[in-house]
Amino acid sequence: MKGLVPLLASLCGLAFTGCLKEEVPVPKAPRGGVVECVAQVGPAYDQQLWFDLGTYSVVAQNSKMDWDLAFECAPDGWQVRLNYARLMRAHRSSAALDQPTDTTGFGNTWKVDLPDGRTDSLAFGDWRAELPVFIVDMGFNTAGLPIGLRKVQLTSVTPAGFELRWANLDGSGVQQITVPKDPARAYAHFSFGNGVVQIAPPLGTYDMVFTQYTEQFLPPDPYLAYLVTGTVNGFSGMRVAELEGVFSEVALNDTLAHPFTADQDAIGYNWKAYSFDSGVYEVYSNKVYIVQDREGYFFKLHFVDYYDSQGQRGSPKFEVMPL
Repeated sequence: MKGLVPLLASLCGLAFTGCLKEEVPVPKAPRGGVVECVAQVGPAYDQQLWFDLGTYSVVAQNSKMDWDLAFECAPDGWQVRLNYARLMRAHRSSAALDQPTDTTGFGNTWKVDLPDGRTDSLAFGDWRAELPVFIVDMGFNTAGLPIGLRKVQLTSVTPAGFELRWANLDGSGVQQITVPKDPARAYAHFSFGNGVVQIAPPLGTYDMVFTQYTEQFLPPDPYLAYLVTGTVNGFSGMRVAELEGVFSEVALNDTLAHPFTADQDAIGYNWKAYSFDSGVYEVYSNKVYIVQDREGYFFKLHFVDYYDSQGQRGSPKFEVMPL
C-alpha cells in the first residue's frame, strides 16, 4: 500500500517481517522502531484523512462537505449512515415525499448515528419493512452555518445497490438515483449535489479516519449531540485495546487485561481535553492504544500533540510502533 497524501512528521524506511494472528504474544522478528506521524485535519476541522498504519501514511483525503450519506456495500448490506462529521440527524415521518412537511413539534424525535457504529444505533434504523420518508437535517457547513433540510426515502436494496428518492421540504424537486454497491469498499458515498462520489479507499488500504464526528449524551442525561474531533475506524476491520501506561513499556500481553473492541470510536477523541485554565487542548500521552489491523498485524500508538509548529489546532501528532 502506498499513501496518496502522506502527512508525516518523519518517515523511516522500514522492512517488516512477522505477523501475529493471535492476541497472545508469540516469538516474532523485530518489525521496526517508533515512527512519529501527523494527521492535519485543519484548524477548522474540515478534512477527513484515511490513514494506513502499515505505511504510516494518509492514503486518501476529502472535505467533510464532499458527501452526505453512506451505503453499506456488502451483498446483504442494507445500512445507511449520515455524514457524522457535520452533525447530521434524521426524523422518521409519515409524510409523503412529494407533499409539504411541517417540522414543528419534532422536538427530541431527531436521531443521530451514534459514534460506536453499531447497527442498532443508526438514525435511519432498519427501513426496509416500512420504506418511511425521513426528514434529514443536513447539519452544518465549514463556517458553522446550517445547510438545511431534505426529505429522503429509500425504496429498495439488492446485492447490486440502493434505490433512493429525495425532495425539498415542500415536496418539490423530487429526484431518484441508484447507488451501486462497490465490493472493494465497506461503504459507497453519495452527495445530493454530485451524486455517487468516491470517498473511502478500498478495504485493506487504511485502518482509521481522522475526522470530526458526532458524539451524544444519552439518557438519563438530556439528549445532546455535538461535534468532536478524533479518530474512528471507518469500518476498516481494525480492533483496539485501550490502556494507560508508559508508551515504551506497553507490550502486546497488556491486552490480556484490556480486551479488544471493534467499535468505531474505540480510539475516539478523549485522548485530549480542553483546559479552561490554559486555553489549549492538553494531550494525555499516557493513553496507549494497541491496534490490530485487518491483516492481523499489531501496533501500539499514543498521541503526543494537537498543534502544529505555528500553534494551530487540528494537527494530531502521534507515535506508532509495530509489535
